[in-house]
Amino acid sequence: MGKTVKVGRALLSVFDKSGMVDFAQGLSGLGVELVSTGGTHKLIREAGLPVREIAELTGFPEMMDGRVKTLHPVVHGGLLAVRDKAAHMASMDEHGIGAIDLVAVNLYPFEQTVASGASYDDIIENIDIGGPAMIRSAAKNHAYVTVVVDPADYPAILEAIKSGGIPFELRQKLAAKAYARTAAYDSAISSWFAREIDFADVSYRSFAGTLSEVMRYGENPHQWAAFYKTGEDRPGVATATQVQGKTLSYNNINDTDAAFELVSEFDPAQSAAVAIIKHANPCGVAVAADLKTAYLRALRTDPVSAFGGIVATNREIDAETAAEIVKVFTEVIVAPSATQEAQEIIAAKKNLRLLLTGGLADAKAEGLLVKSVAGGLLVQGRDNRNVDDCELKVVTRRQPTEQELTDLKLAAKVAKHVKSNAIIYVKDGATAGIGAGQMSRVDSARVAHRKSIDAAGAAGLTEALTQGSVVASDAFFPFADGLEALVAAGATAVIQPGGSMRDDEVIAAADAAGIAMVMTGMRHFRH
Repeated sequence: MGKTVKVGRALLSVFDKSGMVDFAQGLSGLGVELVSTGGTHKLIREAGLPVREIAELTGFPEMMDGRVKTLHPVVHGGLLAVRDKAAHMASMDEHGIGAIDLVAVNLYPFEQTVASGASYDDIIENIDIGGPAMIRSAAKNHAYVTVVVDPADYPAILEAIKSGGIPFELRQKLAAKAYARTAAYDSAISSWFAREIDFADVSYRSFAGTLSEVMRYGENPHQWAAFYKTGEDRPGVATATQVQGKTLSYNNINDTDAAFELVSEFDPAQSAAVAIIKHANPCGVAVAADLKTAYLRALRTDPVSAFGGIVATNREIDAETAAEIVKVFTEVIVAPSATQEAQEIIAAKKNLRLLLTGGLADAKAEGLLVKSVAGGLLVQGRDNRNVDDCELKVVTRRQPTEQELTDLKLAAKVAKHVKSNAIIYVKDGATAGIGAGQMSRVDSARVAHRKSIDAAGAAGLTEALTQGSVVASDAFFPFADGLEALVAAGATAVIQPGGSMRDDEVIAAADAAGIAMVMTGMRHFRH
């Protein structure tokens, strides 16, 4: 099993033909017999290389629009035969089956076809059958057969053959890669079917990704980490172009995703939006007529926490905004685009990462969120609704003013992206205090108020930023004490889902304080 294997015959059948001519030339030059199919056969033949058509081996032509061409005992017998078993070799002799020592296969572009928005029938036709079958046969028999599914591996294979044969360690590594590829391929197909039939309770669910990079470490230096891309066509950290800066860390990617998903809630045609994120929670969010103003107002919420944070915008970054951002130590900037002048300003900070996504994520698109637990996976749909989808109900005697209602909606959108328990104070289009991740909703209210006092002091103001603000809560108030803490901080209006057994007590407390309360009926827990 552990011996080096020479290659006498190779079967080449690829959809992605990059590097194939050079690979075929290298193999042929080393005395390897080439066998191929369809378009790959044509490519190799037109390159002037000797190559046999698969039909010469099987005795059957390609049929059924190419659905059947390699599904034949001559192919799979040549791949699966155990060379050291006399009975296997006798069967090969009896049935005229020649050994196949190397298979280069990559698959029909199923994932790309789905992403392109193709029809149901076209997607079905791009489910590869013969390719995965050959890959699995060759990988199973890697003691004798080399399987390659990635053109990037062609040079290493040629070098090994030149050196006398392909060692077991390389064949084993390639087999593992091959099975991972077919697993990812089948995962993409099963996930597509699950979406088509809208089943949340499918009996088996698979998830797969393609390695983007191995990281120095994970959340902490003693944890290993890697970044895998799923192929989802959603603007964000996985699809962005990194214009400059150091390699992204595990925590950078996690925080950048949180930041960009938040600003994607805001239509750039209506207002510029900026979110500053630290440890996956926003420490400042604002909307304004221009990006610079939005950034400065977001920064004012918590300038201490913004140090070393992530900045996300929903519009193209201009030079004025870039000049303000670089005044504060920032890990990552992520935006749909940036002007050339802005890029030049940011370039002066060589370690600052700049990611350009080309667009915003669709906040209303469906998707999956996956979290591991001991022995299993928790899977849920993306939280793709917000306050704009709610029928708002004013439950107090006092109605919110127009400005309060606008700020309440902003606060509710931010609360959706803050770890529970979440309390968000907003005033005049900018967060005035953010309480995140506390075990008590009262504590979240108090933490946000305390930070607003500190921020006001840093800005030279005499009263807390929360004075005269509105508040959003991600879930209902179980008791009136949470609401009373908001009133004490200076809030004039509150938006919350409602649904508590003590809603009447909470509403009564709001009426007693003379503030407005709006209920949405939609909770936004985030854990």
